[in-house]
Parts: sequence; C-alpha cells; structure tokens
Amino acid sequence: MDNHQACQRIRVKEVKNEADDDKRELVFKEIGQEHGQVLRMLGNGRCEVMCIDGTNRLCHIRGKMHKKVWIAAGDIILVSLRDYQDEKADVILMFMPDEARLLKAYGELPETIRVNDGLPFEDDDQGADDYIEFAEEDIDKI
Repeated sequence: MDNHQACQRIRVKEVKNEADDDKRELVFKEIGQEHGQVLRMLGNGRCEVMCIDGTNRLCHIRGKMHKKVWIAAGDIILVSLRDYQDEKADVILMFMPDEARLLKAYGELPETIRVNDGLPFEDDDQGADDYIEFAEEDIDKI
C-alpha cells in the first residue's frame, strides 16, 4: 500500500469518527457520579468544578479525553466521585450544549444553572450592576 492510499484510509476514519459524535445517547448519572459545571481550567489536565450537590471539587480530566475533548469554563460535565477524597473527582464525560439542555429539561440539572454560557449560576441582581450611569455634566467633563 502506497502513501496515498494510507492517507485516504485515515481521512475516511476521521470523517467516520466525527459522524459518531453528532448522534450519541444521552448519559444519566449513576451512583458515585455527579453533574457539575466547570468554573475554571487550571491546566495540566485539571479544572475546578462546582458540582450540583454544592461542593467545589478539583477534577482531573481522564487520559481518554485529554487533548481530544476540549473543556472550557461553563461546560456541563459528568464527574466520577472518589470514595477516599471528597474534594477531588475525575471528569468522565462532557455534555454538548443540546445534551445539557435536555438534562435540564429532564430535571437532572437545577433550573438555576446556566447551560454552556461560561457563567456557572444565574443571579438576576448582578445584571443591574453591569452599567454605570453618568449625569449630563459628568459626560461633558470627560
């Protein structure tokens, strides 16, 4: 087999794998697992996660996902809890935005959580503090 045939075979595999990611079955949490939202990425395959049970955990991204699934702040993930360390967990799955919305519709995620917006929890009072109002004389001085 020459180099050209090998390249074509690899391309077919890549396209096939991309199609599999689009249609995957919705995964629900089991015993020893918890849903969470990424607060911030720490580097070296780690992230800080606010779990639905109210606990902040330091999570390790498993090797199968590392450099293949890109996780960012605000993403909804499924973590595997550790029996011996409550403050640490392992990321086992990242939900796509449409999957996270379905989980919210099924009641698996609380209504107060934002789905893939980058901010972990809704707070209606903060929106009023985003703008600064100036009086007319203040604008003239600027």
